[in-house]
Amino acid sequence: MVARTPSPSPRGPTPSLAPSPSRGPAAASQEAAEARERTAELLREIRRIEIQTSRLVTQHLAGSYQSVFRGQGIAFAEVRAYEPGDDVRAIDWNVTARTGEPHVKLFTEERELTVMLVVDMSASLDLGSREHDKRHLVARLAATFAFSAIQNNDRVGLIGFTDRVEVFVPPRSGRKHVLAVIQRVLSHVPEHRGTSPAVALEYLSRLHKGHGVAIVISDFVDALGGERSGGGGEGGTEAEEKRLEHALKVAKRRHDVIPIRVEDPLELELPALGLLTVEDLELLDLGGDHVIDLSASQAKRYRGEVEAERRRIDRLMRKLSLPMMSIRCGDDWQKPLVAFFARRNRRLRA
Repeated sequence: MVARTPSPSPRGPTPSLAPSPSRGPAAASQEAAEARERTAELLREIRRIEIQTSRLVTQHLAGSYQSVFRGQGIAFAEVRAYEPGDDVRAIDWNVTARTGEPHVKLFTEERELTVMLVVDMSASLDLGSREHDKRHLVARLAATFAFSAIQNNDRVGLIGFTDRVEVFVPPRSGRKHVLAVIQRVLSHVPEHRGTSPAVALEYLSRLHKGHGVAIVISDFVDALGGERSGGGGEGGTEAEEKRLEHALKVAKRRHDVIPIRVEDPLELELPALGLLTVEDLELLDLGGDHVIDLSASQAKRYRGEVEAERRRIDRLMRKLSLPMMSIRCGDDWQKPLVAFFARRNRRLRA
């Protein structure tokens, strides 16, 4: 596996107001001020995401969400007098016998759903060659589904993963809960390396037995394994692919699974720049900066390996009949979401 491209700047620690005890008073004061500024900027970014995604939900997705994602079944609502044209199979014979007049049962759909955001939190999301990095794009996508859910009184939870589950937020409803979920996505510092959606999906299957919606948002970098995660060459890669396929199959039996791939244009095709110093975010365990050869031949080889990995992911999703959205940093991410809801509406009406 070839490592994806470097981040222009390393991701800092989680904002903290506690000064370091080993620093002098002036340094501690400056550190506290910087921490407050990082926290304030984080809150401003969360507010920007809320405004942007809430507007999208209100203007374009209102009503679509409810028709696209079904509830858990039907629930009894009331009994009323039979009217010509009513289905005779709905007659309530007990009430009919008691009153002497035919009555029918009415049912309504049980609307409450649990929407689980299964979100990649690996270090490779810190890549960003456009206005925002992939992590900010992931936060916007997650927020759109979350605000759509709470507008319909559904609950939203979060499973954040690298090569293991690092974050779990139990499903709840309400605006404050959604804002807390967005904050976790933006501020979490990954503790482990690699990317394994299979681990998160297995966790979801053990955790939530009822029907729900699973929004899987990831860059899928190294998601099918490789020399690091596979434990040895092609065999390890094949084992990881089978594990992901099985995890998706199990999740699909219980949930409406929606895979979304986020990408940055720079990671798809590197320019031929010759020798280049890069920062390893996730894959190669290089430690610190490293000089790599980005000659024309190496850039071509990299492009081929990236395309091969993307094709394997696409092939797996097609095999499981899971249409996947691919959204790139710098592109309009709202249009693909609106188109997604429209396509699912047409498919359900067909």
